[in-house]
Amino acid sequence: METSARSVDPLVVGKVIGDVLDMFVPVVDFTVEYASKQISNNGVEIKPAEAAQKPRVHIKGSLHSNNLYTLVMADPDAPSPSEPTFREWLHWIVTDIPEGGDASQGREMVEYMGPKPPAGIHRYVFTLFRQKEAEQVPHKPPQGRSNFKTRQFASDNGLDLPVAALYFNSQKEHAAHH
Repeated sequence: METSARSVDPLVVGKVIGDVLDMFVPVVDFTVEYASKQISNNGVEIKPAEAAQKPRVHIKGSLHSNNLYTLVMADPDAPSPSEPTFREWLHWIVTDIPEGGDASQGREMVEYMGPKPPAGIHRYVFTLFRQKEAEQVPHKPPQGRSNFKTRQFASDNGLDLPVAALYFNSQKEHAAHH
């Protein structure tokens, strides 16, 4: 049996599939870039201070495409990985992002909130969904940030399985100064 070059990164399976997402096959490439770091592979460590400002999220593809995407960023480890009672904590939702473009061209439905992990190493998961039609998602914004469910949000808004996902790790910086 031939395996596709685009098979799911096994790292994602143990870390994200299950907790946040159902099994899916990534069909779209996208990049997430903070000022100092690009998340080119999953599980890269990014300090909360480095992720305080919203990242540049670019969706690779044709500028002539009519495809629009919804991006969800959530933390399944809130408030701590051992007791994720707020799983998932919602950090960001952007809808109507054009293929070949980036998130700044989309519509921010939930304002970006940088990571502030109180304890332990948290995973921050970016999930990309292809919208079936324009203007489809915005009518059901989530009630709040805690106990958000990426899966539920997708199903409530008629989004199919994700087309891509990336995540990074972050933990509280133990700094002497505040």
